[in-house]
Amino acid sequence: MGKQVISTTQAPGAIGPYSQAVQIGDLLFASGQLGLIPETGQLAEGVEAQTTQALNNVKEILSEAGLGLEHVVKTTVFLADMNDFAKVNEIYGGFFSQPYPARSAVQVARLPKDGLVEIEVIATK
Repeated sequence: MGKQVISTTQAPGAIGPYSQAVQIGDLLFASGQLGLIPETGQLAEGVEAQTTQALNNVKEILSEAGLGLEHVVKTTVFLADMNDFAKVNEIYGGFFSQPYPARSAVQVARLPKDGLVEIEVIATK
């Protein structure tokens, strides 16, 4: 069972030595997505906009693999400030439906490009 790299120009390109996503068998592991606007490479303004953009980036990567948000089984949400959790949670809830994926949410010291939120997912066919 070999791994396949998933890449799309509809989401920001990797800013380091990693892939946007890797699929192996029925599992897809997507790298964390910041709220970067693919066309400009700039962060969206504010935590709500960054959360929406990060999840849209996730959707584009999943789409490239022929998957959708309904295929996500696990997410990890990294926050620069846990005080933003309620705002992020509200937007997150608008993207996913029941049965919801398992999720972890943690505050971190700093995110790349000084982002406010980063979201990674694991999906399955």
